[in-house]
Amino acid sequence: MDKSTQEFLKIKEIKEGVLILDNGDVRGVLSVSSVNFALKSAETQQAIIYAFQSFLNSLDFFCQIIVQSRKINVTPYLESVKNLEENQTNELLRTQIASYGEFIKELVKGENVTTKNFYVIVPYTLIEIIGMGTTLKQSIFSGIFGKSKAQSIKGEDFEKCKNQLWQRMEFVASGLRRCDLEAIPLATEELIELFWKIHHPSEAENGYSPQIAPELLK
Repeated sequence: MDKSTQEFLKIKEIKEGVLILDNGDVRGVLSVSSVNFALKSAETQQAIIYAFQSFLNSLDFFCQIIVQSRKINVTPYLESVKNLEENQTNELLRTQIASYGEFIKELVKGENVTTKNFYVIVPYTLIEIIGMGTTLKQSIFSGIFGKSKAQSIKGEDFEKCKNQLWQRMEFVASGLRRCDLEAIPLATEELIELFWKIHHPSEAENGYSPQIAPELLK
């Protein structure tokens, strides 16, 4: 029997922009902008390097940096250019649009056009939450003695974890801003779409997105 993608993921739940793992740990994901480092002056490059070094040295928790490369399917874009050309009544503009379409075709011919997305994964673990409630304490100690089961953080425990996680994410975002980078936390819908695209790369490259049930966004 074929196994579903969910059986291979360690994510138990996505709630209010927070990833809850099978072991009860939580994660937040920041989408980070890029900077064209090569076009910066030597002084600016050095400033960015020192700022990033200072940011890394300021962390007292681990983070994971992910760079995702994905092929871009330009066919839908070329089709939109073609439709624009056909609906254009001005002959001069129609000619220019046609030339632009041919230019794009030649530009990407035989080449794989890719885009890069950057993410920072920010953690908060059960070990750090050990003082946050009897339920979580019990789950940790049961894990030590080999009886650990997938735990679901609820109620007050979840709010405490979420608040601590948001503080860390804001700390990371603030440090990245000093490196001339913008970092935005992904919401529940964006997290679901991100993981769907990771496991459905062909569909994602063709511009498809998953249909997310409303109850999953609560």
